[in-house]
Amino acid sequence: MLLLAMDTATPAVTAALHDGDSVVAESSQVDARRHGELLLPAVRRVLQEAGLTLDAVTGIVVGVGPGPYTGLRVGLVTAATFASALGGVPVHGLCTLDGLAYASGIEEPFVVATDARRKEVYWARYDDCRTRVTGPAVDRPADIAERVAGFPAVGAGARLYPEVFPDARDPEHQSAAALAALAAERLKAGGAFEDPRPLYLRRPDAQVPKNYKVVTPK
Repeated sequence: MLLLAMDTATPAVTAALHDGDSVVAESSQVDARRHGELLLPAVRRVLQEAGLTLDAVTGIVVGVGPGPYTGLRVGLVTAATFASALGGVPVHGLCTLDGLAYASGIEEPFVVATDARRKEVYWARYDDCRTRVTGPAVDRPADIAERVAGFPAVGAGARLYPEVFPDARDPEHQSAAALAALAAERLKAGGAFEDPRPLYLRRPDAQVPKNYKVVTPK
C-alpha cells in the first residue's frame, strides 16, 4: 500500500505519503490564496523525499471539505487527475474536519472548527478523535455557542472566536499526514469513505447575476 494524501479545503496546502504503516513523507504550507500554485510542488517534494515516483502510488486520499469553493476544488481535481493518470487507482474521500480531529488525538468529546469566512465556521462535534457525532455544518459562532459550550475545540476557526471556543487546542491547521494515517486505518478495518466530491455546505460567492441587461443589435 502506498497512499498519496492531499487537502486544500483550508489555508493549509498539504500532501503526504503513507505506506500503510507510517507516514513516509509530508509537506504543508499555509497560504489561503495559492492552492493551485503550491499543491503540485508539494506532491513532488514528498515523492522526492521518499525516493519514489507517482506510479508507485496505489491509492489517493483527498479531503472533501467543507471548505471554500476555489481552494477545495484544487485538491479534488488534482486527485481525480492523478487517479486517471495512474490507470484508475481508487480515490478515497475524507471529511477535512475528520483529519483535524484524528490529528488531535483527543479521547473525550470535543469540537473541530475551521474558518468559513463571512464570520462563520465549518464545524462538527466528536465523541473522540475517530468518531464524529454531528455535522459538518456551517454557522455563525454565536449561533452555536450553547451547543459547543464546555467542549475543547481544535482548528483555526476555534482560535478566531475565543469567546465561543475558550479551550482551543492543537492542531490549528490540516495535515495530509493525519488524513493519510486515518485513511490507512479505515482501509485496514474495512471502513467507509466519502465520495470524492466537494462538500461546500453553501453556494459559491461567484454567481450569475439574476437581472442583467440584455443587449440586442440595432
